[in-house]
Amino acid sequence: MANSAPLPPGSTIGILGGGQLGRMLAMAAVQLGYRCIGYAPAGDNVAASACDDFFENGWGDTAALAAFATKCDVVTWEFENVPLSAVEAIPTTLLVPDPKALEIAQDRLSEKRFVEELGAVCAPYLRVESDDDFARALERVGTPGILKTARDGYDGKGQWRIASAHEAEGVRFPGQACIYEGMVNFETEFSVILARAEDGAMRIWDSSANTHDSGMLVHSVLPAGSVVESQIAQARQIAEKTADALGYVGVLTLEFFATQQGPVFNEMAPRVHNSGHWTIEGAATSQFENHIRAICGLPLGGTETRFASIDMRNIVGEDALSAHKILAEGGEPHLHLYGKREAREGRKMGHVTRVSHDKPPEESA
Repeated sequence: MANSAPLPPGSTIGILGGGQLGRMLAMAAVQLGYRCIGYAPAGDNVAASACDDFFENGWGDTAALAAFATKCDVVTWEFENVPLSAVEAIPTTLLVPDPKALEIAQDRLSEKRFVEELGAVCAPYLRVESDDDFARALERVGTPGILKTARDGYDGKGQWRIASAHEAEGVRFPGQACIYEGMVNFETEFSVILARAEDGAMRIWDSSANTHDSGMLVHSVLPAGSVVESQIAQARQIAEKTADALGYVGVLTLEFFATQQGPVFNEMAPRVHNSGHWTIEGAATSQFENHIRAICGLPLGGTETRFASIDMRNIVGEDALSAHKILAEGGEPHLHLYGKREAREGRKMGHVTRVSHDKPPEESA
C-alpha cells in the first residue's frame, strides 16, 4: 500500500476515471476530510463536480499523468478499463489497490483462469481469436452461448448472444480477441462485494439479487431470496480467496449466477460496483466510504444491512428527465442523479433506492 500509516485529513486522493462511481467516491472522501483530484480524457466527467481539481487529458499523456500524480497522496480508480499504460505512468507507491487486479480483470480469459485456480466454477468457455476459433468454439461449447470481447466490454457492450447454431451463422468474428461462453441456466444473479484492508481484515455486505437488461444492471433487491442465501457462503469463500490472492486493498466485487448446482462465477470488478449502490442508505457503511477508508489506511466500517428490505433501480436514459417525481412516491425513495448532460438511450443517469423496515410479503410468512 502507498502508506502504512493512515492518511491524515487534508490529504489528496487521485481518482482515475470521471464517471458516477468516481463522483460517489469523491463525495465519500470529502466526508472524511480528504481532497480529491480526478483524471480522465475530455468528456462528460461528472466526477469533476465533486473534486477539488480535475485533469482532462488523454490516457496516453504521460506528462499530464505525472503532473496529476505529484498532487496526490494516494491514487485509485473508478472503473476497470483504465489502460494499464496509464496506470504504469503513476508511481507504484501511490497506487491502491495493486494494479495486478486491473491486469487480470481486463482480460476475461485471465480472469476466469485466475478464479478457477481458487476453486470457482465458470461456464464452459474457449478463447476466440479468428473465424476458425469461433467455429470450433461453437462446436465444442454449443449453443446457446455468448461471444464477448476479451477486453473493454462494459454494460453489455462488446457482447453477442447466440441462441442457436442457425443464429450463429449471422454473427461474424469482430476482429479482436474474444471469449465464447456457454449460456448458464440460472435462477438469478447476485454479487459479493467486500472491502479488504491492508492488514487483510475484510468486511462483506449482504448480497443483492440482481436483474440485468441487455447486459446492464437495472435492479437490485434485498433480501435476495432463499436460492441466493443458500449459495452466499460458497461465493463469499471464492471472493475472499480472490482478494487475498491479489493482496487487494479496497472494495472488490465478484458477480455470480445462482444455479441448481451452486454459484457460477461470471466476472470480477476491482472497484465499487453498481449493485452496491444500495449501501449508501442501506448499510452501516457504504461501499464508497469503505473503499476510501481502505486505501487511506483507516479502520473499515461495519457492513450490516440497516433495513428489512431494500430496492435499488437504475434510472436510464430519458427517464432521468422526470426523475424528481419519484420523490412524491411512497417507499422512502432516495434519489441519486449523476449530473450527466445527455440522457441518451441505455445510459445510466442515476439510481433510486427505496428502504423499508418491513419485510417483503413473501418474507413475512
